[in-house]
Amino acid sequence: MTCDKYMIRQISLFSENKPGRLAAMAKACLDENINILAFSIAEADGFGVIRALVDKPDAAFEKLSSLGFNVAFTNVIAAEMRDVPGGLYEIATDLGEAGINIEYSYAFSGKNKAVLILRVDHVEEAVRQLLKNNVSLLVSSTIQ
Repeated sequence: MTCDKYMIRQISLFSENKPGRLAAMAKACLDENINILAFSIAEADGFGVIRALVDKPDAAFEKLSSLGFNVAFTNVIAAEMRDVPGGLYEIATDLGEAGINIEYSYAFSGKNKAVLILRVDHVEEAVRQLLKNNVSLLVSSTIQ
């Protein structure tokens, strides 16, 4: 089984943690008509990492790099989870019992479902494990 169709290219921006940086990133995406579908921000020692799923990752990479942002791609997976108490527990337990480490994640909840974005140490194993346990994964072509 090929797992490539479930690998989603996330952009990561490394930047000084100061006022206006998120706005600059969002403005660059606006200027290029790039839709930001989900994002998270983490900080450490005066620097931040903005991780985002966008509908045009190549265009976002090009535009943000041209503005001086340090940008990289990372493969993540997007698992649909039950939007009820215990939904996260089910997926985290499933991966943990399979020996797959979640390096980081973020989630969003809509009207009908919640989606957990996962960066794991063994992507293909994680995809196989989640599919085996009937977890729906978003196909990258539906996002990008």
